[in-house]
Amino acid sequence: MSSHKHRTVESDNVNLGFQIAPMIDVVFVIMLFFMVMAGAVKKEMELKSQLPGVAPASPDAPQEMPDEIIVGVEESGVVTLNEEEFDTPTDKKLPNFVATLKRLKQEADNRNAKVIVTIQAEEQAKYERVIDVLNGLAVARIANVTFTVGSDAGF
Repeated sequence: MSSHKHRTVESDNVNLGFQIAPMIDVVFVIMLFFMVMAGAVKKEMELKSQLPGVAPASPDAPQEMPDEIIVGVEESGVVTLNEEEFDTPTDKKLPNFVATLKRLKQEADNRNAKVIVTIQAEEQAKYERVIDVLNGLAVARIANVTFTVGSDAGF
């Protein structure tokens, strides 16, 4: 019996050393976390838009510098073209605005120049009013459009 008692005392003092099994468990939990989160990542889709810039000149027709127009959309619904007010804030068709855009587009086409429009909308401007402006640009066949938001856009 004395030898049996000696074995239990000896097993209590045994150093088991570094345990690898808990470390493997931690690695598997971390790996599982990243695998689950990788499925939640959303892919960004490409938004095809034409940015303003100088187009390469064709050899047969010299290109003029592009005409840059700033269209403002204020919180009150007022639409401005190079700081000049057009139409009333409640007029959805914007007839004077569209007529002026058509005239500017025609003049630029006659000079072989591009028309670049920057829509500068105030932060609290209604989206519906911005859409009215975009519809007017579509009627005037102006495709080179960029956006800025807020009054701190530096021009």
